[in-house]
Amino acid sequence: MLVYLVCVFFVAIPILIAELYLGKLGRNSPPLAMERVAEQAGYSKYWSLLGWMGLIVAYLIATYYSVISGWILKYIFKAASNFDNALPSEIPAQFAELLANPMELIFWHTIFMGLSVFIVNRGLRRGIERTVKILMPCFFVMMLMLIAYALVVGDAAAALRFLFQPDFTKINGQVLLAAIGQAFFSIGVAMGLMMTYGSYMTEETPIIRSAFIISLSDTLIAILAGLMIFPLVFGNQLDPTEGAGLIFVVLPTAFASMPGGFLSGPIFFLLLVFVAITSMIAILEPIVAYAEDRWNMKREAGSFLFGFIAWSLGLMTVFSFNLWSDVKPLDAFQLFTGKTIFDLIDYFTANVMMPLGAIIISLFVGWKMQVEKLKSDLGFVSEFFFRTWLLLIRFLAPIAIFAIFISNFI
Repeated sequence: MLVYLVCVFFVAIPILIAELYLGKLGRNSPPLAMERVAEQAGYSKYWSLLGWMGLIVAYLIATYYSVISGWILKYIFKAASNFDNALPSEIPAQFAELLANPMELIFWHTIFMGLSVFIVNRGLRRGIERTVKILMPCFFVMMLMLIAYALVVGDAAAALRFLFQPDFTKINGQVLLAAIGQAFFSIGVAMGLMMTYGSYMTEETPIIRSAFIISLSDTLIAILAGLMIFPLVFGNQLDPTEGAGLIFVVLPTAFASMPGGFLSGPIFFLLLVFVAITSMIAILEPIVAYAEDRWNMKREAGSFLFGFIAWSLGLMTVFSFNLWSDVKPLDAFQLFTGKTIFDLIDYFTANVMMPLGAIIISLFVGWKMQVEKLKSDLGFVSEFFFRTWLLLIRFLAPIAIFAIFISNFI
């Protein structure tokens, strides 16, 4: 948690400011925005490759994000049936059965991708804003209720120690890279989507304030999610390192034993689906926006085409949990030992491509853009804060990312 917070404040936020700025300046999808900004600054149009890197990262994430979000759809109905009145010890087996069934995973993957494509097709304001404004506050209230329940019935003391008691002996290059990757993934840095959202900003929208609101809100929700999950993890003697699967083991265990769980369970997973959809929309939006800008493709056609391709590629993730679970393409390399196709996609996007994209964003904005223009456009409240940000974007952020990145291959 401590390493993650350091990465957010000293690496992710400075780069997020730079990425939003590039989008607002370029007024286009990431490749075209980078091309326009570079040419205006007197540099090669091939800087558009940075925008392409963001598009590719986001698109690869979309292929497996839809599969995982499909699990949430399935759990709406499982929660409504009170998980077939299963005992807490039987809940993990239900999740394992879902992962072992490729046809069921494909079905829910298809439904989720279809919902996401439909909303992207509606456009940013008509589709995304209305969904977020209504459902996010509901989800936040539901989280607070679950946190209260978890702290009462779970092992709150063990959870608080796990989350907040530092153990500096466990900090190494792998942990640092994972923390940076998580910060980028969670906030959306170096995925092209923040550059796309920056292009939708009005001239009056302050970039600095927006970047801090995005980052602090995201960090708050992440901490609250930990307070919701980990008391129940330790209260039920579960493995806290299980990852995303915890939500499908821990929360069902809570809902199955909670008074009124048959009602609160499906409501929570329904809200979680819409939260996942907002993220999926943000991931798909850059490539659809590019097709509109560059190829004059209608939004309807672009949404369907790129949604279908992402759905098709998502089948590799589906099969990684069952039919292809023994397929480890890079098993000969120690760094990738035991990684399935899904694991490799996840690793390369979060721990390789996103950090590299962030380094390039830092170097371009920090060294290629005119300092006076940056100061004027960004509108920092003081010279001190501007100089601090410039120092971070020029030196600390790219050097730290590169050093951590290289340390994992030595």
